[in-house]
Amino acid sequence: MSPMTRIAFLHTGAVNIAPFGELAGELIPGAAVVNYLDDKIVADLRDPQRSASVPGRVDALVQAAAAGGADAVMFTCSSISELAAPAGAAAGIPVLRVDEAMADAAVRAGHRVRVLATLSTTSRPTIGLIRERAALAGLEPEITDEVIDGAFEAVASGDRATHDRLVGGAIERAAAEVDVIVLAQASMAGAADAVAVEVPVLTSPRLGVERLAAALA
Repeated sequence: MSPMTRIAFLHTGAVNIAPFGELAGELIPGAAVVNYLDDKIVADLRDPQRSASVPGRVDALVQAAAAGGADAVMFTCSSISELAAPAGAAAGIPVLRVDEAMADAAVRAGHRVRVLATLSTTSRPTIGLIRERAALAGLEPEITDEVIDGAFEAVASGDRATHDRLVGGAIERAAAEVDVIVLAQASMAGAADAVAVEVPVLTSPRLGVERLAAALA
């Protein structure tokens, strides 16, 4: 990696800016980090009048990153992961999905996979990604999911403690039924630290940035 390497993170929530910056500093030392944020994307994906605008907005942000000299872009939100490949092709730079490495780890970890999300807009693409990565590995996991009621509303209002409690409860319930648990949103990662269960609980930030570092090596 060149000392002048520049990486861009595309966020849909400001809550992810600091954690990903810290991971980049640890795992990709010397790289310059630039953050792009559209904090209405998640809401607009659920709005029939605005959802069609999201791909164009994402493309514009990736184009801006490319124009600014980014060597690679990482989407830190699973809700837009399906847009990574077309956006990267249009901009001519690598665009990585934060959750791809997590999906690969889930496929390796066991047959019964539970996807936990706080938004339905994230659950669907995460399940799709796990199926995609499983097919590449020649596997057909059994995937179930739960959208955790109230957790997104809690964290959106600044009540991180309630969010983490609700997510933690869902983790504990799932652990009795599956081989591996996948937390679909990067913003859920902190909740995993507060519970102890007997099955792997996978989160995307570190695995994703590790893969970004490998891609830039």
